[in-house]
Parts: sequence; structure tokens; C-alpha cells
Amino acid sequence: MDCVQQKIADTLIDSYHEIGGINRIDSANLPSKRTITSTCERLLQLLFPGYHDEDPIPADELEMITAERIAVLVESLEVEVAKSIRLRDGETGEAHSGLHQLARDLVCEFLGHLPELRRILQTDVEAAYEGDPAAKNFDEIILAYPCVEAISIQRCAHCLYELDVPLIPRIMTEYAHNLTGIDIHPGATIGTHFFIDHGTGVVIGETCVIGNHVKLYHGVTLGARNFPKDENGRVVKGNKRHPNVEDHVVIYPHATVLGGKTTIGKSSTIGANVFLRESIPPNSFVTTVGEELNIFNKLTGEPVVTAEPTA
Repeated sequence: MDCVQQKIADTLIDSYHEIGGINRIDSANLPSKRTITSTCERLLQLLFPGYHDEDPIPADELEMITAERIAVLVESLEVEVAKSIRLRDGETGEAHSGLHQLARDLVCEFLGHLPELRRILQTDVEAAYEGDPAAKNFDEIILAYPCVEAISIQRCAHCLYELDVPLIPRIMTEYAHNLTGIDIHPGATIGTHFFIDHGTGVVIGETCVIGNHVKLYHGVTLGARNFPKDENGRVVKGNKRHPNVEDHVVIYPHATVLGGKTTIGKSSTIGANVFLRESIPPNSFVTTVGEELNIFNKLTGEPVVTAEPTA
């Protein structure tokens, strides 16, 4: 190493000692982003056999191929989940007794949910086919629609989130975000027949609860209205911050719906570019004229009066 390179190294090492909070030295290893990315790809192969493969899958080899893929996932995920549990439980040294068995049990429990996830994902593909007149067939939707990848990975990540596996679910959904432009937090709870048309720029927050047969367009945000702070001025974690969206709701492009106390009643339609911070009853149609918010009952055409939002 020449003198210039040595000087760079020395000053960088000095910065490691001076600047805290963004170093991880003499600590337990964290989950590998590269491995988690590969995990997402392998999960898509299991969820949609034949769609994410270079070669055809013969029916008489399906059992063997599936078993091999599960075995690979168990081995790789066990290592990453063990790292995450150590992080969650404050272990800084080598694996404590039983850690890897606990990790393996969690991975097996997670993978045991895949058949049910496939059932739900079939409804998502059906919703895309029924909801988009440009869709020619299921093959096109599974291979070409970004919402399928984003929703599939989020549903897997949500299972791990529910099992209290830290960090890995967020890495998974951020991988999907980078891949598709659709940002769905792993904590969001999403019902069946979910379709995101186009998808770019959609944001769905951690505490969102979305019902069945919901359709979103590009640019929709289901976000937080504010961030309560404690007596020390720090943002309070874990509270309900994001809206609920009931069954059969359609939200058009670039609409923003905010707040943990906000509920979009079933069978409602939110127009494009609407900015909404209050609950609306079922069967509502919401539009904006300039800065004015207009809410009508879809069945009667009568205006709807809502209470001022409180959070």
C-alpha cells in the first residue's frame, strides 16, 4: 500500500472510532442481504413453479425438485433467522444453546404457510385478470405484472413478521420495493383478491389493514398522519398510524389516505389526487374540486358529512 492509500486508510479508521451509530464491529453478524434476495427468488419458484425457472419442470420430477428447494431454503434461512434472533435477543457472541434449533423451527413453520399463501396469491392473480382489461391471461400477469412479485414477497415477509423474526421481513419487502417500485411494509395486513394496477410509487404503511377485493392504482399512499412523541421528544413506536381499507374499495392514482383512525368504508371509491385524513362511511365516492373535498353516497348521490379527523 503506497503512502496515499495508507493515509486514506488511517483517516477512515479514525472516523470509525470517532463516528458512532453506523459501525458494526466486534458484534454478531447480521443477516445477509444477498442471501435474503436469493431467498425471495427461491420462494417465488416454490409459489409459482415453472414461472421463475429457466427449464421446464416435468410433472414426474415435481416432488423431487420441490423437496430439494425446500431443503435449500431451510438450510440457508436457518442461518439468517438465527442471526436475526440473536439480534432481537441481544446476543453478541456465538450462537447460544438452542438458537439454531429455534431458527429451524421458525423456518419450518414459515414454510408450512406456503400452501395457504398460494391459495391467496391465486385470488390476487384472479383480481389482476378481472381488474385489468389489458390482461390477456394468467401467464402474462404472473410473469410481467410487478404487483404479483411485490405482493407475493410481502405476503411471505408478513408471515415472518408475525413470527417475530426481525429485520429479514423488511429486507425482503425493500428488495421487492427496489424491484417493482411498490413499497409495502411487511407489517401490513392484506386480504384476498388484492390488485395494484401499474404499481409505481404505491406506499402501504406498517399498520395498514386492507380488506378483500381492494384495488389500488399507481402513486397511492396509505400512510401516517402524524408521529406522536414521548416526553423525551422521541417518536413513539408500535402505535396504530396507518388507515384501514375495507372490502371492495377502489383507490385511484396519487390519492393519499392518512391516519391510524381513518377507515375507508366498504365499497367506496377514492378519486385520483384526493388527500384524505378522515374516515368515510361505506359506499362513499370521494373527489376533489380544487382544494375542496367532495364526498357522496354512491347509491343515493347524496352528500356525506363526516366528522373532523382527530388523529
